[in-house]
Amino acid sequence: MTILGDKNVTGATIWLTGLPSAGKTTIAYELAARLRAEGHRTEVLDGDEIREFLSAGLGFSREDRHTNVQRIGFVAELLASNGIKALVPVIAPYEDSREAVRKRHATEGTPYVEVHVATPVEVCSVRDVKGLYAKQAAGEISGLTGVDDPYEEPQTPDLRIESHQQTVQESAAALHALLTERGLA
Repeated sequence: MTILGDKNVTGATIWLTGLPSAGKTTIAYELAARLRAEGHRTEVLDGDEIREFLSAGLGFSREDRHTNVQRIGFVAELLASNGIKALVPVIAPYEDSREAVRKRHATEGTPYVEVHVATPVEVCSVRDVKGLYAKQAAGEISGLTGVDDPYEEPQTPDLRIESHQQTVQESAAALHALLTERGLA
């Protein structure tokens, strides 16, 4: 716990995993706005921005994806251990990579919440925010997570959000309720 002025501030990493176009980033930004309005120090570690600035040069092999997730996990834990709510909307397709991040947080005594944004691939492909599903279907790209590359769903996430069955606001509210229950919001 970090003391800032008269206010106790507990940092935490809130890791949102799911398929491309599942709604991870949209939910993260909605929650971030709510947390900031309540006076929480909050950062969103957007997976696309991390790939551009922190993990430039990494590809999409299993090894590179693992390296990317570990880098993001390191930065998130660093922020969280300094009183910031680090919201991390990244695909992170492999269970062992996510588990390594969870263990790092446990070792450091930093709160960690795993959220599975469990949107079916059929819904994600219709949303297709970045045009990835269309490019994969046209044969322009391969290795799309959940289509022709694996996505290992979390077996026991702290929260499972079915974003295709509720609004962004409802999804963020459910996550906020969990954080409140755990003394993190």
